[in-house]
Amino acid sequence: MQIVTLSLYRFAGLRRAWVLGQMALSRPGLARMPGLGFWKLCGSGTGEGFTPRPNWAVWAILAVWRDAQAARAGLDGAGAFRRWRRHAAESATFHLQPLSVRGHWSGSQPFAEPPAPVAPPGAPLAALTRATVRPGRALRFWGRVPDISARIGADPNVRFKIGIGEVPFLHQVTFSIWPDAEAMAAFARTGPHAEAIRAVRSEGWFDEELYARFAVLGAEGRWQGARPLACTTEKEAA
Repeated sequence: MQIVTLSLYRFAGLRRAWVLGQMALSRPGLARMPGLGFWKLCGSGTGEGFTPRPNWAVWAILAVWRDAQAARAGLDGAGAFRRWRRHAAESATFHLQPLSVRGHWSGSQPFAEPPAPVAPPGAPLAALTRATVRPGRALRFWGRVPDISARIGADPNVRFKIGIGEVPFLHQVTFSIWPDAEAMAAFARTGPHAEAIRAVRSEGWFDEELYARFAVLGAEGRWQGARPLACTTEKEAA
């Protein structure tokens, strides 16, 4: 069964300069890591977690593994994951099982949708949205984002959320965790998020987009001084 991990790292002081170099230096090792297929190195946003202002303290590695054994070996073995943890002030990793996906990421479909997707009983759900914003639509897109981020931050059902990205302003990812499908759907159907989705379709904001849903199998590490799922938002400024 394919396993997806999202690993977050918070760096302090001079370690923030160190991780900038690792955005290039970690790539060859990740490309050779056994059982690791698709992967992305990402920065993050400040405020409610998804804004055009970067957070230089928080970085992420999204990884798609062949199975749970490959994920465990890669996360624990010598390589980028251990090296980043050693230099980080704190870190956390979410373990995810793909349930549904539509769209593409860098021209591929990285998440394997199971034939009969069923979330483990009681498992929270994660939503991941990735988009390549058309440069000519970027100002309109970012004009909508603060309202959506604030709405998510005020929703008591959100167990965790963060905005990350590969390229500032243009390649953006949102990741959020919800207690169940009903809470997730209720947010998507109303308010600024629903209005933004309509604008995406009518105004053609994105060159490429991907929407995926996952069962959250577990989380490890510490984030904002607590267990990862005890956090609700990433509010630290750069």
